[in-house]
Amino acid sequence: MPGPREAADDLAFLPAPPVKLSHKVLKSLLGAWALSACSPEETEAVEDHLTDCAPCADEALRLRDAVALLHTERNLDLDPLLRSRVLQGCLGRRPARIPVPEWAAPYDAETARLDSLLNDFGHAEWHAPVRLKWYEEEHATSQRTTVAGVIGHLLTVDGLVSTALGLDDGLDGILGSEPPSSPTERTRQYWRALAAPPGRTIREPWRDQSHTLIRTVSFAGQDVPEISVPYGDFSLALRDSLLDRAFECWVHAGDIADAVDYPYDPPTSAHLHLMIDLAARTLPATLAGRRRSGLASTARGPVPEGPPGRSLRLEIEGAGGGDWYISLDSPAVQGSPDHTVAHVALDGVEFCQLAAGHVEPEEAVAGQEGDREAIRDVLFAAASLSRM
Repeated sequence: MPGPREAADDLAFLPAPPVKLSHKVLKSLLGAWALSACSPEETEAVEDHLTDCAPCADEALRLRDAVALLHTERNLDLDPLLRSRVLQGCLGRRPARIPVPEWAAPYDAETARLDSLLNDFGHAEWHAPVRLKWYEEEHATSQRTTVAGVIGHLLTVDGLVSTALGLDDGLDGILGSEPPSSPTERTRQYWRALAAPPGRTIREPWRDQSHTLIRTVSFAGQDVPEISVPYGDFSLALRDSLLDRAFECWVHAGDIADAVDYPYDPPTSAHLHLMIDLAARTLPATLAGRRRSGLASTARGPVPEGPPGRSLRLEIEGAGGGDWYISLDSPAVQGSPDHTVAHVALDGVEFCQLAAGHVEPEEAVAGQEGDREAIRDVLFAAASLSRM
């Protein structure tokens, strides 16, 4: 049995009784507690109090959230994949009653990404200078505008799709009773018709128009008719037209991001693949048009429909990659691995930048072999896919 001194020594190692503090004092300590600036005894007293006092618990939660925003080392930009993760989680719990068709998903994604970029723009950003670039024949050309001017351009060209669907083009008759169908002329006429340079107010009609397009094709579903959308001297089926609009939305979003010095990622690999596929499918007809204009070499194989003719293997590396065999002599025949006379390898994003007129044809190729004339024809045809 311990003696008196031993018992006293044992008591020295017992924990001190908890600090008894009033509600008023504990409430005043919440800010220090949120900053982790309380002593251990005060921390214990505050946390014991929070289990019994709901008002203080709510206040403590708000203070902790506020403190989290004060950590400067954290990046306040939203994760670019957040939207897709949230949608995936929601749709996993309850699928959409009216889903967006797969072929319209790239347009839905790219308009949403651009809208997120525009969300926090102030007055200065909306009037930041932007230079649009594209190719005409064999020469690079450009047009100076502003961020708001780019959104106006997207609004006017998306209006071609709206009109083809029987919808209002969103321009309130500003282009007159017979508006042009050429994207370039349509845009320039719109800019000329404005009483003043557009500002941030252009965002709402553009976004309303994109929502209306997505909603319309979603309700139409897989039974949507193969409507033809005119683009001046050519036309595209509705499915390809929305993919083309997704491509242009991404390209011009990149132009805007460059103008305000903000990073902007390419589309998802699946959507990028669809965009590349559209460009590759369009190349034979573009080659034929350039040949008629004297801008490409003459055909050397079968021109009418028939057996496969000379082909160029277009190898796309990286995101959205794959292999395409481009018919060199006629859009009426299929490209074939057995008739390949040239091979070009490019990165997926680099090819899209070439098709957007943002990269010089001579500078785009990562690797090439075979018929040099055919390679040049295809690269310049890819650049000529671009337009304002």
